[in-house]
Amino acid sequence: MTHQRSAPLAVRRTLLPSLWDLLALLLVVGLIVLVIYGGEAATAPLSTLDTTPLSLDPSHLPIYALRTMLRMLTAIVFSLIFTLIYASLAAKSRRAEMVLIPILDILQSVPILGFLTFTVTFFLNLFPGSVMGAELASVFAIFTSQAWNMTFSMYQSMRNQPKDLEEVAKSFQLSGWQRFWRLDVPFAMPGLVWNTMMSMSGGWFFVVASEAITVGDTTITLPGVGSYVALAIKEQNLLAIAYAVVTMLVVIIIYDQFLFRPLVAWADKFRFETTSSGVEPTSWVLDLFRRARMTRLIVAPFQWLFRLVWTFRLPTLPKLGSRRTTQAASRAIDWIWLTLVIALAAWASYLSFNYLKVSIGWSDVGTAVVDGFITLLRVVVLMAIATLIWVPVGVWIGLRPSLSEKVQPLAQFLAAFPANIAFPAFVVLIVHFGLNADIWLSPLMILGTQWYILFNVIAGTAAFPSDLKEAARSFHIQGWRWWVKVILPGIFPYYVTGAITASGGSWNASIVAEVASWGNTQLVTPGLGSYIAQATTAGDYPRVVLGIVVMCVFVTLFNRLLWRPLYAFGERRLRLG
Repeated sequence: MTHQRSAPLAVRRTLLPSLWDLLALLLVVGLIVLVIYGGEAATAPLSTLDTTPLSLDPSHLPIYALRTMLRMLTAIVFSLIFTLIYASLAAKSRRAEMVLIPILDILQSVPILGFLTFTVTFFLNLFPGSVMGAELASVFAIFTSQAWNMTFSMYQSMRNQPKDLEEVAKSFQLSGWQRFWRLDVPFAMPGLVWNTMMSMSGGWFFVVASEAITVGDTTITLPGVGSYVALAIKEQNLLAIAYAVVTMLVVIIIYDQFLFRPLVAWADKFRFETTSSGVEPTSWVLDLFRRARMTRLIVAPFQWLFRLVWTFRLPTLPKLGSRRTTQAASRAIDWIWLTLVIALAAWASYLSFNYLKVSIGWSDVGTAVVDGFITLLRVVVLMAIATLIWVPVGVWIGLRPSLSEKVQPLAQFLAAFPANIAFPAFVVLIVHFGLNADIWLSPLMILGTQWYILFNVIAGTAAFPSDLKEAARSFHIQGWRWWVKVILPGIFPYYVTGAITASGGSWNASIVAEVASWGNTQLVTPGLGSYIAQATTAGDYPRVVLGIVVMCVFVTLFNRLLWRPLYAFGERRLRLG
């Protein structure tokens, strides 16, 4: 009888919500409220920005932080969608790769902030009289600082998949769609999560510029931490800058605990290895949702829908003609495609030449090219120094998962710290000690981009198969041989991904790093960045275009002559499996 009474009680207890259910429900409701608040604020009339001007009162910082968090979250969602589509096309289609990868090289080096005025005009005209236009312009600027790094990471992972996994996919006769969701995305997930963290942190520099937008004689200031920092720098209010830095740290910790740490713990199951890893990353948020019964019931329909999408198989098209005919058609398409690409490049070059020849002489071209070589020398030296410092540090952190969890928020904060806040300090120190500006302004170029190398090396080390580590220990491979034969080949593709993004970001940062100022003191060092910056200040748009064109040529050649061969070497000689 006691057993019969206790059975319904046990069933009732399994149906009643637990503490985990209540906590998970609170988090979900809080997220929904946050999204609704952001939607209402974005659809408000544009005149509301004038009626509620920005204030340096620290009591407004929680609301400003909330608005900034929503913009960065929206940008990261669009960046993820862009990454999945763009990287897949570049990795799977040889013809698309010929165009998409050089475009990606250029996009990460072009000073997007120089085109912010045009994008703002577009979005404001798209949503006239609404805050939504300015919000989308800000989101787009943040997107440009996030998408390229994530796309390179996804592309690198898809190009360096182990051959045995590819053979398994073929043996199971997976379609292209099924292979993408069952092999490509899971294999790329560990590195993509770490690069998403880096992209989120790198977006803070663009937040400062994108939340205070000037269109002609009109300045649109969106409430946010970035515009707060811009106003504090303008008014030289060091206390307000300190408040903003503390707020940034709080926001980074929130993102770390509620978004990235759960993603890191969840993505650990996608690591490619045949033995169990040492210490698995943990997340209390992920554990909370796993223990909540109500959550499992709510997400069950979505899991069924996702499973339906993952297993969807498109009908295979019939093959036309013989194999020899198919190959001949493929070669013909290659020639047509190559001709089209060359024609478009020639047409773009012709338009640029016609625009520049009116007011630009060959002496100006020579000056820009010489300045480009000066900036190139700085980039090469800084990349070498950053590699020697951060590769050993990243490996040391990546081999210790418990330490990695502790360092993760600190690394995100250092990467998120807007480099332009440190510029005045450099100017004051250089002037006070009489240092050479040509040398000591150079570190500003890589101050905010060096973290791409660190994050990618940590991601590569964390994703390194544990069975290979155990094999190295069993064969007593230690010291210098362990670095050369084991870990460096294993993390090489990840390092190249981080180095490409870091070098491209350094070219971009040279525009603000080679011309630094504080108050009435301004330091200028020769280089392509200062060439573009001074032409922009003077309103000399032909020379701005010339500088950007020369920068794009330098970055493209630099990537093609150095990074792409290293990519190919990693795919050919250092591929796992």
